[in-house]
Amino acid sequence: MGIHIQKGEEEELIVKFNYTSGRVKKIKLIDGRRWDPEEKFWTIPYTEEAVEQLFNIFEDEEILVDESLDLDIYRGSIGAQTWKSKVLGEMKEELKLQGYSPNTIDVYLTHINQFIKFHKKNPETLQQEDVRKYLLFLLEEKESSHSYANQALSSLKFLYSEVLHKQEVVFNLPRPKKEKKLPVVLSQQEVSKILNSIDNYKHRAILFLTYSAGLRVSEVVGLKINDIDSDRMLIRVRQGKGRKDRYSILSEAALKALREYAKRYNLAKWLFPGGKKGTHLTERSVQRVFKKACKKANIEKDVSIHSFRHSFATHLLEKGVDLRYIQELLGHKSSKTTEIYTHVSKKKLNNIKSPLDDLV
Repeated sequence: MGIHIQKGEEEELIVKFNYTSGRVKKIKLIDGRRWDPEEKFWTIPYTEEAVEQLFNIFEDEEILVDESLDLDIYRGSIGAQTWKSKVLGEMKEELKLQGYSPNTIDVYLTHINQFIKFHKKNPETLQQEDVRKYLLFLLEEKESSHSYANQALSSLKFLYSEVLHKQEVVFNLPRPKKEKKLPVVLSQQEVSKILNSIDNYKHRAILFLTYSAGLRVSEVVGLKINDIDSDRMLIRVRQGKGRKDRYSILSEAALKALREYAKRYNLAKWLFPGGKKGTHLTERSVQRVFKKACKKANIEKDVSIHSFRHSFATHLLEKGVDLRYIQELLGHKSSKTTEIYTHVSKKKLNNIKSPLDDLV
């Protein structure tokens, strides 16, 4: 049996092969690889880097790719695109020098990777019409959201203006009009069902903390032990979005869940350590925990871990908490961002009686 590659869940690829210690050593070289002990297979991120690594380390073996996947462009490309490594390396370096967050750096580099994958050419040789063609592809063929296309354009503007110094390529390119979408909010009953569906102490502590303080997933995985101030009942969020520190509230229930978890784990630096020594848990792991909890709780809404943050803000608003305090807890730069929760709060809508009720 060769190396079999299939499509997995949430931008992952499933990799199957008969066990040999050599093969296991090889796949462990891939960043983000994970062994599923229940299903007995490996998964790797569905990214260009991970796929190229896979083809590279198993180049002496037969690789069988599922028909639903288009991975042929990676075959034989290993080592042939040194310009790509150079461009991405220079962009990563410039983003770091300008103080961009690790999350933004990853997002921008992913967009540029997708842009290169689409054109299969060195971006230095491309013109504005090539950028326009790619943006139209995102909007029309891939049916990407306007915010995703805007993010892609921001990445390309940074590449051509700050790295390649070819500003004319992205000069005066129009941005897709921002969509006015309302966040999906869970009811308090639904939140309770999700939290009560978890038996694992670590997973329970993570989700309790995420909802109770309205944290972003990147913020909760990055918490250190000394960020929990149980005397003042506060959580210190270091370098959140926009490189800002802030405090959020620590609930009694979340603190209890944390203490139950801490009794059973040997914690050193990170509040939620990852699989590798000295690292914290990944965002993907928390997202997976949330999805499994939703499935177990029979939640049918299309929600993500970020929905806990939306729900936290909406529930506070419905309890009568001033919008300015909610803005501070969430770490929003502008009050306009926080005001979106007034549109999903049931507080005002529940006071409005439908005219139908007067008729029947």
